Amino acid sequence: MKSIKELYRIGTGPSSSHTMAPRRAAEIFLSRHRNAASFRVTLYGSLAATGRGHLTDQAIFDVLLPHASVDLVWQPSVFLSFHPNGMRFESLDAAGGVTDTWTVYSVGGGALAEEGVAPSESEDVYPLSKLSDILAWCDKKGRMLWEYVDRYEEDDIWPYLSEVWSVMRQSVERGLEREGVLPGPLNLPRRAATYYVRASGYKQNLQSRGLVFAYALAVSEENASGGRIVTAPTCGSSGVLPAVLYHLWKSRDFSEARICRALATAGLIGNIVKHNASISGAEVGCQGEVGVACAMASAAANQLFGGSPAQIEYAAEMGLEHHLGMTCDPVCGLVQIPCIERNAYAAARALDANLYSAFTDGHHRVSFDRVVEVMKQTGHDLPSIYKETSQGGLAKDFIDVE
Repeated sequence: MKSIKELYRIGTGPSSSHTMAPRRAAEIFLSRHRNAASFRVTLYGSLAATGRGHLTDQAIFDVLLPHASVDLVWQPSVFLSFHPNGMRFESLDAAGGVTDTWTVYSVGGGALAEEGVAPSESEDVYPLSKLSDILAWCDKKGRMLWEYVDRYEEDDIWPYLSEVWSVMRQSVERGLEREGVLPGPLNLPRRAATYYVRASGYKQNLQSRGLVFAYALAVSEENASGGRIVTAPTCGSSGVLPAVLYHLWKSRDFSEARICRALATAGLIGNIVKHNASISGAEVGCQGEVGVACAMASAAANQLFGGSPAQIEYAAEMGLEHHLGMTCDPVCGLVQIPCIERNAYAAARALDANLYSAFTDGHHRVSFDRVVEVMKQTGHDLPSIYKETSQGGLAKDFIDVE
């Protein structure tokens, strides 16, 4: 299992799979062919189906067009066997002959993979990849989940998580200040600032929930407008974990060190799902994005409130279990409807999962590892139109929106 630094990627929205990863792929291909006369890039499956709304074309053009002309080909009905988010890069000479071809896949959270090749250049850093095994390690050593992260990551993990927290905090605060309409044909107004102001008028219990909504909306709206965010585990679900952590930081005055430890635990939870299943909406639906984000935030909150490893596992299990089967049907291919509201709702659900688990001793029947297995199978069983194609579900009624 890879470093959690590969899960928490700092970048710009609106999509880790459709914007960040294609941009990175274009940069890699360009580094190999700086003297190419032109490029041809073919986008397949879900990557092509929602690519314009996710600014995939712009991400590729930004990298390649300053160096050579680019022919971008859209193939939304062609799904390559390895993953729904396929890309084929071709370099051409002056006569139009192909000099090299590279097929690569965006597998979620900004990560790239080639069929038959390890997903990244980095080495595995964790010897265990099942939460049940890691919990056994914690029990034997008398340690917490964040200490498992500390044991196997490089020394720079804590400065990196400090930077992650800083970017998350800034994305919340920027989002709370900005008003207006999000880019795209839906003309969707930003709501974070309004929610933040209105929350102050309620009594404490409702105010708390309203603030969590506002913080999640703030980050999600920043992402939708191409702002700087952290994948947690993806761009489309980037508002859940920051909202929960920012709320607890502001209301309970937790130290940065404790927030970073919570980030480590949350990253471990997300990493387990990424390694054993998927965090790609195109592969398993939104359960792999917002569902995993909720599990991560549930675990982080439970740790901050002093939960045991068993209670943290239970909170994470509930956060994911109750998102099983969630489809990914972005309206007009934009990371706006239903994505933004889902982030706010999942942040609130994460706090509920934390509270529910806190009332227990952590023992329960269905393990987190089992839910991860079920999520993977459920995702594979979902019809393709419900996995980031904008052709089914909520998106179906908006196909003709201009």
